[in-house]
Amino acid sequence: MKTHETTITVRFNEVDAYRVAWHGHYVCWMEIGRNNLSGQFGLGPDDLLALGYQGPVVSLELKYLRPALFNDLVTVRTWLDADAAAMLRFRCEMLSADGQRLASGLVCHALTDMNGVLQYRLPLEVEQRVASMRAWLAEGVAL
Repeated sequence: MKTHETTITVRFNEVDAYRVAWHGHYVCWMEIGRNNLSGQFGLGPDDLLALGYQGPVVSLELKYLRPALFNDLVTVRTWLDADAAAMLRFRCEMLSADGQRLASGLVCHALTDMNGVLQYRLPLEVEQRVASMRAWLAEGVAL
């Protein structure tokens, strides 16, 4: 399976006095990768709103393995997990320039209408876009 890759440079404002990236910024980096991937398939936040839906985060997991340091290049690999419910589950891993895994994570988005009513099935427009993303990810070559 291929993944979407986004490269981020750790900025000075993202590190502490020890030049180590603050743990909360990893969540932001996950969001950048997730939005870059989902946006390619018309599933970004603005796209969902235009279709009449929202995708609130309902769970987030993050495992830290190694620190990212000031000015490091971090590659955020993102892909969509399989899920039977009307939920979008994005997995990611963050890698150093030499390929060492820095962190891994999972973020789950429920799908609601604009009134906050939980959807138990993906609406057809969303399902088609998810299917396109899954087909692209299944091709096996990283972007």
